[in-house]
Amino acid sequence: MPERLLALLQSGEVGYLLLIVALLVVPRVLQRFRLPAPLTCLGLGIVAAVFLAEFSHDATLALLGTLGISALFLFAGLEIDLQLMRRATGPLIGHLLFRSTILAAGVYLGVNYLHFSWQQSALLALALLTPSTGFILDTLESLGLSEDERFWVSSKAIGGELLALALLFVVLQSTSLERMAWAGGALAVMIVALPLLFIALGRLVVPYAPGSEFSLLVMVGLIAAYLTKQLGVYYLVGAFLAGFIARLLRDRLPELASDDNLHAIKLFASFFVPFYFFYRGMYVPPGALTLNALWLGLLITAAVLPLRVLGVWAQRRFIKHESSRSSLNVALALTPTLIFTLVLATILHERFEISATLYGALLVYAAATTILPSLVLSRAIDFELHDFVGPPSPVPAAAGAAAPPAAAAEPVAAARSEEAGEPAQR
Repeated sequence: MPERLLALLQSGEVGYLLLIVALLVVPRVLQRFRLPAPLTCLGLGIVAAVFLAEFSHDATLALLGTLGISALFLFAGLEIDLQLMRRATGPLIGHLLFRSTILAAGVYLGVNYLHFSWQQSALLALALLTPSTGFILDTLESLGLSEDERFWVSSKAIGGELLALALLFVVLQSTSLERMAWAGGALAVMIVALPLLFIALGRLVVPYAPGSEFSLLVMVGLIAAYLTKQLGVYYLVGAFLAGFIARLLRDRLPELASDDNLHAIKLFASFFVPFYFFYRGMYVPPGALTLNALWLGLLITAAVLPLRVLGVWAQRRFIKHESSRSSLNVALALTPTLIFTLVLATILHERFEISATLYGALLVYAAATTILPSLVLSRAIDFELHDFVGPPSPVPAAAGAAAPPAAAAEPVAAARSEEAGEPAQR
């Protein structure tokens, strides 16, 4: 009997079942201590690498992780609403100029004082300063923010990630002009081909296969993610681009980026994203798990994190005249960098050969930025399936219809007043 039980536990099917149970149950149990679920999954991966080293090369686990990260960035692209973002053009431009200045300062410090190459410095600055938009949007509802605060958090996170993805593409293709031209041309072809592919699927498949929109959207997102991975800019660029283009086609193909489809993509991502963190945890180099990495990570956190929070808080407080508490809420909600830091730390370690100690320090920093909102705001960050409630589009009221609630119109009113240069009223 013990031999049969041992053989059963060692079988692949039971192993995967145990892994699914562990990734879906253990993080939820530890949330009572305000430990974010993604960090628990990452930690489980690190522990598993010690005892199950051969499992790190498992193709199924790699596929599950790819599905998770691709679906998360597909969802982030689908969440972009250019019409709403245009109402906040002025504040967003100011925020992106501020972010660009900080990134440039980070590159300057890395080149002149840390003696990194400009590519290493740029990637390091992006890893430290870029909020993980897909992660933030997926967990935004659990932070207890007002509608107006959620609007500005999502807008600033999306704007910052668009800038970061563009810079990431340039940096990773900057080894030669020939490579830059080839990769830029390939990306331009993708940008042209994706809308044509969506339109073709919308005409040739969707009318004859009702309910297929979700699977088609995921399929295109995975194809785009794979293509950009082959270009050397990781999965997230292609998946984000596919979601963004699907959102742009919403008027022409409303069923493709419908609210139901967005919710389905979020459900899909929420199940598979834990596998991504577990898989990346299994690839953490042993040299990253040292006291030197811990102290360096805490030093980086103490130097960078307060500056990030203070910068966003000052923007909202003194330029836009928001209340101190609301400004702080927005600043804290924008602190998580877990996914971007993890991705760029991996790229820096594999392609630019940064030390394992610095890799570990970046993980410590990512953990600190991710856990901060859980400690200060209402609840621990999780992958629970909350629907993101963005600011409603203004719809003219029909004659005799009741006026919309003031709370629902607040984010749009705030965006309009800020666009006009007037302080938002709290």
